[in-house]
Amino acid sequence: MKKSLTVSATIVAAMLALAGCSTGTDGGSMPGMNHSGPTASSMEATVAGGEHNAADTMFAQMMIPHHTQAVEMSDIMLAKTDLDAKITALATDIKAAQGPEIKKMTTWLTAWSEPTSMAGNHSMNGMMTGDDLDKLKAAEGTEASKLFLTQMIAHHEGAVEMAKTEIADGQNAEAVALAESIVASQESEIKDMKDLLATL
Repeated sequence: MKKSLTVSATIVAAMLALAGCSTGTDGGSMPGMNHSGPTASSMEATVAGGEHNAADTMFAQMMIPHHTQAVEMSDIMLAKTDLDAKITALATDIKAAQGPEIKKMTTWLTAWSEPTSMAGNHSMNGMMTGDDLDKLKAAEGTEASKLFLTQMIAHHEGAVEMAKTEIADGQNAEAVALAESIVASQESEIKDMKDLLATL
């Protein structure tokens, strides 16, 4: 009797698991392949917690402070009152995109049992110095807009370079997918910023 109850419980559990996997928009898709369904976040956590290599770890550990500075630069601009609406919109978009990515990468590192920051000092292309940020804080009007665009173009170019390294060397599928997204979105923003800079 005990054995049959155990088997029945196992069958019920399996049926529930199968039912849960079919809640996406495409019931015939493989679990984990549908990233647009309601279970996308849980699937993402499962995949990101899987296999990874040193390149994945370094990508997340370096991109977190890189993104953090981009958010800081955007906040500096959003605190100003005399900006072109296009600059304000750009800063808002950058903050909205990179804030959630910081949380995502931090979650991955925790799932991988890796430190959320690198030990020691590591230089990253495109990072601004303290003096650079002070100049941005002090600037006003068109001068501030030009400085922000110039700095953020360089900052984005550094991020794209790091993301391309992850695409080439990374193992974790979700980390590589994020790197591909960063390359696509930030290369597009670099073009837009260069075009906008030319009009100021």
